[in-house]
Amino acid sequence: MAARSIGSLTISFGLVAIPVKLYTATQSANAISFNLLHKDCGSRLRQQYVCQKDGSIVERDQMVKGYEFAKDQYVSFTPEEIKALEEAGTHSVEISEFVPVQSIDPVYFDKTYYLSPDKGAGKPYGLLTEALKQAELCAVGRWATRGKAYIVLLRPVGDVLTMQQLHFAADVRSASEIDVPKPEVKPAELKLAQQLISQQTSAKFDPGAYQDELRARIEAEIQKKVEGKEISVSAIAPEGEGKVIDLMEALRASLEKTESARASASQLGPRKAPKRVEEPAKAAKKASKR
Repeated sequence: MAARSIGSLTISFGLVAIPVKLYTATQSANAISFNLLHKDCGSRLRQQYVCQKDGSIVERDQMVKGYEFAKDQYVSFTPEEIKALEEAGTHSVEISEFVPVQSIDPVYFDKTYYLSPDKGAGKPYGLLTEALKQAELCAVGRWATRGKAYIVLLRPVGDVLTMQQLHFAADVRSASEIDVPKPEVKPAELKLAQQLISQQTSAKFDPGAYQDELRARIEAEIQKKVEGKEISVSAIAPEGEGKVIDLMEALRASLEKTESARASASQLGPRKAPKRVEEPAKAAKKASKR
């Protein structure tokens, strides 16, 4: 199924304006979620808001938003006042600078979108994409939508431009806030650690090599429930307390384990990806027809 655009915007690059279509790059809809049900009859539960002062149930038309400026002290805002505070949507990204993508710490990365050229924008879109690839740079600009302002990064992935939202500096905690002791590292320990890293180093990251095994297991158990089967609930053994280990022995054992695993993998050949479990919604549909 072809991807569906969720909106459009314009990239401003000097005096060049490039209209583009916007697509989500990730699929949060694939996440498995559970609903709250009434234990006695199995009906969905409806969320209610209760006044902390008199215990009465408050309907949505009686609610206003407020800001706590001191302990248990609030100032309230009308919907119109909140609307006036919001950032006006620009429907455009104005590029302000070009930087090496390596200069941006991944901790600043947030949501990602794909961009495609809108009608008549194929040439300037391709020009910007190719120029960024050859210069090995990415573009940084600003974007405002849904009442919020964002820093965004534009970078090519193959022939497709991606737009990645970035956190503002004030939203990212400094790593210096974390207190980490600096122990003495012995040369022999460092050498073994580097050998272990070398054994497990790949030319590039392949996301397809990683499967969401937890999701597959949950889907399988859900399907059993849909088909009227019981699932076994096994007790989860608590993790043991941290033990003091011999670091050198642990590194040597890790090296031996890695070498053994690689030898076994080379003999067995490439593994096939596990067969995907039928989605619960489809299973429920089949079960209802029986």
